[in-house]
Amino acid sequence: MRELLEAVADGSLSPAQAEAELNGYVTGEAGRFDAARQQRRGIPEAILAEGKSVAQVVELAATALETTDRALITRASDEQIDALESHSESTATTLERRGTTVLMQTPDYEQLSLEATVGIVTAGTVDGPVADEAEAVCADAGATIDRVDDVGVAALDRTLDQVERFREADVLIVAAGREGALPTVIAGLVDTPVIGVPVSSGYGYGGDGEAALAGMLQSCTVLSVVNIDAGFVAGAQAALLARTVSNARSDGP
Repeated sequence: MRELLEAVADGSLSPAQAEAELNGYVTGEAGRFDAARQQRRGIPEAILAEGKSVAQVVELAATALETTDRALITRASDEQIDALESHSESTATTLERRGTTVLMQTPDYEQLSLEATVGIVTAGTVDGPVADEAEAVCADAGATIDRVDDVGVAALDRTLDQVERFREADVLIVAAGREGALPTVIAGLVDTPVIGVPVSSGYGYGGDGEAALAGMLQSCTVLSVVNIDAGFVAGAQAALLARTVSNARSDGP
């Protein structure tokens, strides 16, 4: 405790950093940021931008950068991303945008690296934004990403053409809307864990991802399923699996 107080007093540690060390989280006007989640859970807290003001998103991102040297922001609007880019330019942090997901890092951040590959597959272009969110989480975790887009089962040949790539991945995330058939088909062709992500595309009865979710839950091939449009959750699950694979490879036989 004394060392923390002395560090704050001499300016080598900010009050927010000290609070993160003591409590594991930092409290600000925009809410509490869980700075210890990476150590506790293996996945950092993501800042869900949806439903928050521009000022709240920037404040939470700044807190994340101050206490963990990186920030992961999901479902950000163009206005929020513009503000984050301005913050990045004024603070010498890097910013990488993947669709509506943003990764920010300070110069002191040491990028994680995993000896594992996550395959991310989409049935069609409309599934891209959800897959982008999953990809950002896996990239932040340090996994190698192999992205395969637009291989839906309406033209099964394009799915089968990529089977060898699917089999080389250590874990697969497969995003699909409509009836959600693609994850169930791929899961029957590989011995890799498959995480199905139903996407809210389609229309009519069972639209908005409901038919895709039901189809994946009823799959006769073995796969895991996350909620509709839950790209972050799929990415987090895949990252945890990738880390386990990487640790096993590092430990050797």
